[in-house]
Amino acid sequence: MDQLAQALQALSGFLWGTPLIVLLVGGGIFFTCYSRFQLFRYFPHAIAILKGQFDDKDDPGDLSHAQALSAALSGTLGMGNIAGVALAIGLGGPGAVFWMWMTAIVGISTKFFTCTLAVMYRGKDSLGNVQGGPMYVIREGLGARWHWLAAMFAAAGLIGTLPVVQINQLTQVVRDVVFIPSGLVDPASPGAFNLMFGIFAAAVVGSVIFGGIKRVGYVAVRLVPMMVIVYMAMTLMVLALHLPELPGYLVMIVREAFTAESVAGGFVGVLTIGVMRGAFSNEAGIGTEAMSHGAAKTTEPVREGLVAMMGPVIDTLIVCTCTALVILVTGVWQSGGADGVSLTASAFAEVLPGQIGAWAIAFIVMIFASSTMFTFWYYGAKCLGFLIGAERQHYYRYFYVLLVVLGAVAPLEAVFGLIDSAYALMAIPSMTVAFMLSPKVMAAAKTYFANLSARR
Repeated sequence: MDQLAQALQALSGFLWGTPLIVLLVGGGIFFTCYSRFQLFRYFPHAIAILKGQFDDKDDPGDLSHAQALSAALSGTLGMGNIAGVALAIGLGGPGAVFWMWMTAIVGISTKFFTCTLAVMYRGKDSLGNVQGGPMYVIREGLGARWHWLAAMFAAAGLIGTLPVVQINQLTQVVRDVVFIPSGLVDPASPGAFNLMFGIFAAAVVGSVIFGGIKRVGYVAVRLVPMMVIVYMAMTLMVLALHLPELPGYLVMIVREAFTAESVAGGFVGVLTIGVMRGAFSNEAGIGTEAMSHGAAKTTEPVREGLVAMMGPVIDTLIVCTCTALVILVTGVWQSGGADGVSLTASAFAEVLPGQIGAWAIAFIVMIFASSTMFTFWYYGAKCLGFLIGAERQHYYRYFYVLLVVLGAVAPLEAVFGLIDSAYALMAIPSMTVAFMLSPKVMAAAKTYFANLSARR
């Protein structure tokens, strides 16, 4: 297993080289400049869309705007916000957080373009159902000669949407925070607990995902707001105790983004870790977000693009920043541990009395991980349906539930190496088609914004 973990980490390191960093960050800068920065003006309008002011139950699609965003956020708001941030700081130091911010800022425009295209170029699967996602955008927007690029995304998506990171970190925090301190699990041999917990989690996940995407949307629209509110309340409580120290740590994040020399291979290493973990967190340009927003009930592609661009703000600029500051102000990051969620749990345990902090973060991780696992099967099933036919895509659910069990017993390095590698392979076709069809998005946006101004 150690050799497999090393091989997957080596593959991830190769794929997340300079070309991919340029593709994601440079692509986001291009989309921001190409749209002339005007997208940032329409956040109030996006909020109005979320409130349902433009909903029409007769529009094509499966989810309302609010459900589509909640389903997307239930995929992004998860281990990237807790374990991913901790891993970024543990490996790259505080400066990695700055590059997570940059990925999110340019990711706002990236999500607008990719998710507008997901509705603009929805296609029909082999059963005649309307579907969205990069593979359908490529097929419908670029034509049959680009089918290989669509197949590349779908094949990588089968791996990238597996729940292995989520269940791995959920198992770890429940074991380390609840069962080991209680004396119910021997820390020297946790294998049996990991397996039993994985089987239990697989049963819970299966009970939700076999209900289909509408049940996922129903659950997500209730889980996501609650988990964000509870987690933000916890982090703000901790940060309030360290309020005078916050400006200094914010300065440290910016300074070490450019001056770090002793960690992660210097500046380039810190930048790479920050962008990698930022992409894992907010998924801008990866393509998973386009599959969720492509299911929205709307006939107006630009409208869904505006809703989608709120994702990186909520996910990375707000939630990830709060996690990072909690880890920094409590000082646990200096312990040298880079074991993901346990580092975040230790940060909360430092300031909240007794075991309250650790138990609270265990509960939050359970909600975050569960919401992501409830969502990701839908992405993988759509990818399988594209490759072998929608009439067979339901088989992915069985494979997915099995991987919940396997992810619980796999080492952290292996699961992150696997998912990071798949994300890299998903980003290439997702960003490529967004570049090629960006003039179509801008033409639609120009018409939409002109009509919006005329109505005011």
